[in-house]
Amino acid sequence: MNFARKPSRKQTAHEWVDYLRESNGLGGILAKTEGIAKLKITLKEALTKLDLEHLSTKIEPGWSSSKENTLFLLVSSASIGNRLQQNLPSLINELYKLGVHCVTIQVKIKPAPARWEIQPNESNQNRRPAKGFNEIAKKSWEDLLQKLAPDSELRKTVEKLLRHRPK
Repeated sequence: MNFARKPSRKQTAHEWVDYLRESNGLGGILAKTEGIAKLKITLKEALTKLDLEHLSTKIEPGWSSSKENTLFLLVSSASIGNRLQQNLPSLINELYKLGVHCVTIQVKIKPAPARWEIQPNESNQNRRPAKGFNEIAKKSWEDLLQKLAPDSELRKTVEKLLRHRPK
């Protein structure tokens, strides 16, 4: 089998970007990432022209995979979403002027992060480890010991258990 030679570790950052663009799997991911970065910049310019620049940091743009030429905007709150909905026709027009061709824009509210944390149960931390058998368990083991044959392996094991358990 012939494997491709590993690239030298002495490459510069610019050469690594070229390598990522040329590779099969990573090239597509890098292209999509660069496209989203350009889209964010263009969206910020369009929002600036509409006097909504303060919303640009609260919006995450992306292209819909199910519908062609559909841009979706993830917003952090319903008030921002309503404000964008009111300005969608103007926003689509500004984006078209800046070279982003989208027919529709869908505004979606992203779910809020969970505000609760899983904390350890404090009642389990306060428990002290069990020391030996309680009286009922000790009596049960001793009763079993009396019922077993003197030469059985189980009897030897139960005797060992009773002998080594702290009282």
